[in-house]
Amino acid sequence: MKPTHKDFWFLPLGGCGEIGMNLNLYGHAGKWLMVDCGVTFEKSPGQTGNRVEMADPLFISSRHQSLVGIIATHAHEDHIGALAHLWDQFRCPIYTTAFTRQVLIRKLRQKGISALVITVNENEVLSLEPFEIRWLPITHSTPETNALLISTPVATVLHTADWKLDSAPVVGEAINPGLYRALADLSIDAIVCDSTNANHSGSSVSEGELFEGLLAKVRESSGRVVVACFASNIARLQTLGNVAHVSGRYLGLLGRSLHNMTSCAKSAGYLQNNFVPVNNTDLGYLLPSETLVLATGSQGEPNAALHRLAMDTHPDISLAAGDHVIFSAKTIPGNEADVERLIKSFESRNIRVTHASHLDDNSRPLHASGHPCADELLQMYRWVKPRIAIPVHGEADHIRCNAAIARAANVPFQLQGVNGDLFDIVRSTIKRKAAPVGRLWLDEKTDRLEKTFG
Repeated sequence: MKPTHKDFWFLPLGGCGEIGMNLNLYGHAGKWLMVDCGVTFEKSPGQTGNRVEMADPLFISSRHQSLVGIIATHAHEDHIGALAHLWDQFRCPIYTTAFTRQVLIRKLRQKGISALVITVNENEVLSLEPFEIRWLPITHSTPETNALLISTPVATVLHTADWKLDSAPVVGEAINPGLYRALADLSIDAIVCDSTNANHSGSSVSEGELFEGLLAKVRESSGRVVVACFASNIARLQTLGNVAHVSGRYLGLLGRSLHNMTSCAKSAGYLQNNFVPVNNTDLGYLLPSETLVLATGSQGEPNAALHRLAMDTHPDISLAAGDHVIFSAKTIPGNEADVERLIKSFESRNIRVTHASHLDDNSRPLHASGHPCADELLQMYRWVKPRIAIPVHGEADHIRCNAAIARAANVPFQLQGVNGDLFDIVRSTIKRKAAPVGRLWLDEKTDRLEKTFG
């Protein structure tokens, strides 16, 4: 299967019909372009905990001579986490922005991989013949996320990656509506679009709205405060640094990924103000009332910092009755039982727990999603006015809702498919099961990839 100079194809191998594990291919004139290469975390059969899984890249690895490059749209694991495990099957340059490059280089070096990772600036135009790619800054929950305007002589696609419409993102520039309105003049053929929150009405909460709610929760706490959040959400880390500064508390970090991400962020110019963590060895000596600790493990992951705090086995700090744990994160579907067990472990020791998902409608928000709700999707479709909507990054219900929103915005064609389907952008059609798809999982004991079955 080889695209001609008359074709422009979109072929997802991961991330379409599911959330996570994104691996997208674009084909034109005998060449392929890869956008993102991520992982997901699934329950290990017959074992406790999760294992790392990723899309089987067989289709493109067997054609790697035709792969002109890999683009990493942003630094989340479901978009870049597989590159360190699969790059040897591609052996082509990777293009991304400065912050994502910092994160990715660290992962590659840990595996002993010296891949060429080229820094691209936002708004830059990159020519990877026969594709021309313009990087369009868009707001999300990690810095320097970019949508991509991918052009060929026969068609043009807007690949949104993950996004939201945020006018106060805390870190990075606010969304620029004019940038996306202007795309309507270019006669965009298709939008390949994030569907994660398509089944939620309204708009997502801005990152800028979280400071007051988090500050209030910290100020009403007399003991230690631990806030669980995603390490890659640099804006949230900055907000919590501001909270620590205003509330007069020392800031601590628990979890290797938090230390890694803050190091990458500082190297890229972020977290420069009000973000000065103390050494972990000092945390146990600080008064409870003057301590604010950020911790990994908001999804109940075993061995993460929050789990060790719940089991009272963390080497740096021990929580006691009257301390307060705040989850500044929503629970990812499938992790509910693990998170509830974690909460009960804290509560059994008379440690107060506040979860962003359990607040009433009148409470100030403690978490903001990085993905667009229905009104934001409708706005984007009305701005860009594409001929085709291709919903991805969602399960079947999310994709159906996204397609319905596109229809309401008068987008003529809505193509709904799954991994392995070939979306013909020129002809506005789908060829079902055009490419083999599957999953690989990482055996962390041997550092080998194995095929999943069933």
